Amino acid sequence: MTDLPPPRNPGSYSIAVVCLGNICRSPMAHVVLSAAIADAGLDDRVEVVSAGTGDWHVGGPMDRRAAAVLTSHGYDATRHRAQQFQPSWHDEHDLVLAMDAQNHADLRELATDLAGTEERLRLFRDFDPLADDGDRDVPDPYYGGDEGFDHVMSIVRRTSDALVDRLARVVN
Repeated sequence: MTDLPPPRNPGSYSIAVVCLGNICRSPMAHVVLSAAIADAGLDDRVEVVSAGTGDWHVGGPMDRRAAAVLTSHGYDATRHRAQQFQPSWHDEHDLVLAMDAQNHADLRELATDLAGTEERLRLFRDFDPLADDGDRDVPDPYYGGDEGFDHVMSIVRRTSDALVDRLARVVN
């Protein structure tokens, strides 16, 4: 299992979750991970943000299907507004989680200091207890049906739970 990089500032931790447009996968992960962090009593020490590598949806809400899945599971999907990942975020966050290999590659290209970024840039599913080496991408449900969003929700929930377990050891 992958260890979390150490916090830049003891007692606090900052995570950025990144997909392509910041309307499906990363906002779902942002909402679910934030709720899991709050449930664990870590929300005073751990912050989560989400963004996209592209700028097409900046300022807009998440995809209605992503919001519907979150709402059906009891999460609040109303506050999200899409934003674009900025290169400076590599230096501002303890952990940057890409939702798939292409986003990971795009984020590496945005790094101004790759040596300082390598440890902190990971795939979201690096922390998924059911992922294997050949299956590290969170699939993009945008062009599919509702079942794709349900599948992403399953991945996001179990991975968020696994991340929170590790975060508790890092920030306590």
